[in-house]
Amino acid sequence: MSSGEPATKKSKTDALPEHLSGIPEETKKVLIEIDAVQNEIDGLNEKASEEILKVEQKYNLLRRPQYEKRCEMIKKIPNFWCTAFLNHPQLSSIIDESEEQALAHLSNIEVDEFDDIKSGFRLRFFFTPNEFFENEKIEKEYNLGDTPSTTGTTIRWKEGKNLGKQKGDTSSPLSFFEWLSENVDPAHDDIAEVIKDDMWPNPLQYYLLPEMEETGDDFEELIDDEEGLEEVDDEGGSEGEENDA
Repeated sequence: MSSGEPATKKSKTDALPEHLSGIPEETKKVLIEIDAVQNEIDGLNEKASEEILKVEQKYNLLRRPQYEKRCEMIKKIPNFWCTAFLNHPQLSSIIDESEEQALAHLSNIEVDEFDDIKSGFRLRFFFTPNEFFENEKIEKEYNLGDTPSTTGTTIRWKEGKNLGKQKGDTSSPLSFFEWLSENVDPAHDDIAEVIKDDMWPNPLQYYLLPEMEETGDDFEELIDDEEGLEEVDDEGGSEGEENDA
């Protein structure tokens, strides 16, 4: 400091954008105070996000046995996953007619989020033996860290059955098996997000969708109606037997 004079303390209001320099001093002070409070709110929001992630990690573990139980039950229903996919508004739009026969062999799906949920997840697709490819399991892994990337199983297509290269026009949307064959940038992979966040949590709603839309009922009401019909049939059968007697 050449003059020996004390340094001028920088005013907090100097932190405001230049275009606000002409507003009243009192307004400037209030804006600075609002900004300070907003910083506190942002800090709390960040802590809340961290706590929410911890809770989500906990419940991911708690849900896992139920997901496994559900998968075993789904295996008893023919074409469950194919039907659910074809009923889904987004997923059905990427399934070509030529792919439906192959998709009918989809027997199970698994979604496995990493321990650090923010870092990524895996999608696993299980298939019964079929005429299209050799794989029994096809996996896609999404790493969402500093350098996002996607890796996936190489599909071993049988001769003349490659559904992964159907379109010559790369500008058109990918079909399902084209998507399954390629490693799409995670930032632009809407299909993976739909499967993870919408289809996987409750596939039953999409399997039942046409019937539910037609009747306007939810699943519990449909089950109650079916049980009621069974009771009527049983009563009718008993009455018929009594009349015959």
